[in-house]
Amino acid sequence: MSFAFNDRPGLAPETRDRILVIARSMGWTPSWRARALSVSRALAVGLVIARPPDTLRADPFFPSFIAGVEGVLAEHGYALLLQLVASGGTGDSAYRRLATEGRVDGVLLTDLHVDDERPALLAEIGLPAVIVGPDLEEPCWPAVGVDDGPGVQAVVAHLVSLGHVRIAHVGGPDVLVHGRSRRVAWASALMSAGLEPGPFVEADFSAEAGATATRQMLELAEPPTAIFYANDLMAMAGIAVAASQGLSVPAQLSIAGFDDTELGAHLQPPLTTVTTDVVGWGRAAAVRLLDLIEQREPAALGLCPPSLVVRGSTARAPTTQVPAS
Repeated sequence: MSFAFNDRPGLAPETRDRILVIARSMGWTPSWRARALSVSRALAVGLVIARPPDTLRADPFFPSFIAGVEGVLAEHGYALLLQLVASGGTGDSAYRRLATEGRVDGVLLTDLHVDDERPALLAEIGLPAVIVGPDLEEPCWPAVGVDDGPGVQAVVAHLVSLGHVRIAHVGGPDVLVHGRSRRVAWASALMSAGLEPGPFVEADFSAEAGATATRQMLELAEPPTAIFYANDLMAMAGIAVAASQGLSVPAQLSIAGFDDTELGAHLQPPLTTVTTDVVGWGRAAAVRLLDLIEQREPAALGLCPPSLVVRGSTARAPTTQVPAS
């Protein structure tokens, strides 16, 4: 029976299926503790997040990502161990503790920093890892992610087609790979269109930072006619700030985000954004990590590229610039 439940070689598929059907009809379930002992594994994977709890709570990315991860782990009898570390920290001690105590069999690396030292640390302590983000050809560990570039380029092309020439960007932290990659893609897309990059403000992906950055943009002598935000949370805050200053979105200011969070479609106006399959991303990352842990040939992963979703928060550029209030 253990061969059937642990999917070990030596049983014909028909025999395995028959054993599983009979066992489940009898209400029998395997002991995961016994399985962990038999395979010398913790049957758990770790996710260490270095973000303030308030920011994490408001960011819809991680609940969707974790839902995808959990869906795969539950199917294979693994648990997810989530740890938060102080903002500004790298979590090095948390990774070392997880490895030393044998609490996880591998980890998912998110919010990769530019020149991040965590992949090398995990290689040093022998803890398998999968990087969640663009493939940076990291020599130690595989990466699972999508290229933000096409989505950002689609946003810029959409705004340019509407006649906008002063297109600003409220970005994420430049120390984060995805914060920098979205900024670089925005600037590159504008230059390809023959336009100079508009104003840029670095923020931290939070609604509060997005609101503050929007106020800074609107106080400029020549405020932008369109703002692209590195995530939907900051974009939604931007819509609120514009309304508080008497600006009509999109008649006087076009706003676009990134992530396609569910709430964005129900705003007034609904948010133009870039959609990605975050749940699918979580599933793919978990599959790749389990392949690595169990030393299997990596499964083929199909992740849809980001795409533009045009809604009511973007429109043709105003013929005359509205003065900053």
